[in-house]
Amino acid sequence: MSAEPSAQAELSIQAEPSAHAVKQRAAVEQLPAYVQGKSVPNAVKLSSNENPYPPLASVLDVTRAKLESFHLYPDMGATQVRQRIADHLGVSLDEVAVGAGSVEVAQQLINASADEGDEVIFAWRSFEAYPILVQIAGATPVRVPLTADERHDLDAMAAAITPRTRLIFICTPNNPTGTTVSADEAEAFLARVPSDVLVVIDEAYTHFDTDSNSVNGLDLFRRYPNVAVLHTFSKAYGLAGLRIGYAVANERIAGNLRRVAVPFGVSDLAQAAAIASLDAETELQQRIDQIVSERTRLLQAVRDAGWHTPDSFGNFIWLRTGERTPEIDETLKQGGVVARAYGAEGIRITVGDRDMNDRFLSALQGITPVSF
Repeated sequence: MSAEPSAQAELSIQAEPSAHAVKQRAAVEQLPAYVQGKSVPNAVKLSSNENPYPPLASVLDVTRAKLESFHLYPDMGATQVRQRIADHLGVSLDEVAVGAGSVEVAQQLINASADEGDEVIFAWRSFEAYPILVQIAGATPVRVPLTADERHDLDAMAAAITPRTRLIFICTPNNPTGTTVSADEAEAFLARVPSDVLVVIDEAYTHFDTDSNSVNGLDLFRRYPNVAVLHTFSKAYGLAGLRIGYAVANERIAGNLRRVAVPFGVSDLAQAAAIASLDAETELQQRIDQIVSERTRLLQAVRDAGWHTPDSFGNFIWLRTGERTPEIDETLKQGGVVARAYGAEGIRITVGDRDMNDRFLSALQGITPVSF
């Protein structure tokens, strides 16, 4: 019996499409993947800026009460949680837009503001999702290097504005360096920004910010129509696994964010947990205070060991490690600590509880500090 395929079978084989022939956006295939903080067995995970403490009992109770109804869609408009956020901040319901974490709300801001070829400016290094989200939208990311002391170079960012600029992100405290933008610096910067360019003050870590000179995004929002503020429930509130964040912007912008948002993107569990968390701020503040205290201890111990590191006002600290980053990252892993390494730039270490932080300090003892 002949092993040759029949003419019909041969036609069928030839007609079968190749996966490589399916057209996809080249810009998407060239994107770097967003890197999640890794876990290693028997190691402490200090790579994702997660809150080290478990959910509050009151928040768990409210969330459990919703478990029997998650066969139903959540409120797509997230009206109750938006109203609770609005009341908490002293803004109107229509000035609040929510999403599945502040990263998804950042994507809404980009999608609502920038067309293909438009430009979005941000400091670098800063939140690593910015360039990815910008390129997904077909816009052009404009990275402006940080200053030598790891801070936003607002003069350079203002100089980078062109007629194609649509959006500017200011991350303060900055992830991953922990540095802040002062109120005076922000005011001077806004005076140089055209009124038709949206400036987003990304305050994901604002609850840990003890710098009295830091800009207050909500204060700017109330005085500048082209300012929006980005907040999250993932960090201080400890709801990272439920995914809910929000923006405060003028009604027109916030309405557009809701138009481009993923329908039903914020679960009923997340909405209920966010409301319960706002009701439990006194308890949460005690945890924030513990993290800030541990951050102070970590910074002092790292500096005593000979490392130069900037003051941090997030729930993490930053070590500029340069070309030694992979080597130091591996040494920390061997010491039972998973931190977040950034190429040949530096390592960000989340502030954990006291035992987790002691593990990090122990692992760091055998590493010669990097000097620049």
